Amino acid sequence: MNTIIQALVLLIAALHIYFLVLEMFLWTTPVGLKTFRLTKEFAEQSKALAANQGLYNGFLAAGLLWAFFCPNPEFAQQLRLFFLGCVIVAGVYGAATASKKILYIQAMPAVIALLVSLL
Repeated sequence: MNTIIQALVLLIAALHIYFLVLEMFLWTTPVGLKTFRLTKEFAEQSKALAANQGLYNGFLAAGLLWAFFCPNPEFAQQLRLFFLGCVIVAGVYGAATASKKILYIQAMPAVIALLVSLL
């Protein structure tokens, strides 16, 4: 079970590193425009906000990686639960305010990982 939990945590951390790259570095590129369905003008106007959002995704990834590499199993579990909870809250908020697909892309994998962690 521990291997499954660790794999899920790494997957979610990788997703958030990908979100960081998209939002901080690719926001105004064709990849960013297509991914977020933006106009070039809007992307240029909002790139500072997107970079800030990407930075927060990086913090979530860093926390999950901290949990992954933490040598103390009890503390690692606490870190994992906290950061997965943060990912879930961010995903639910994003789904409510930006796009419903965020619920499935961001929140659901974290819900699954959280449930597996609690078993």
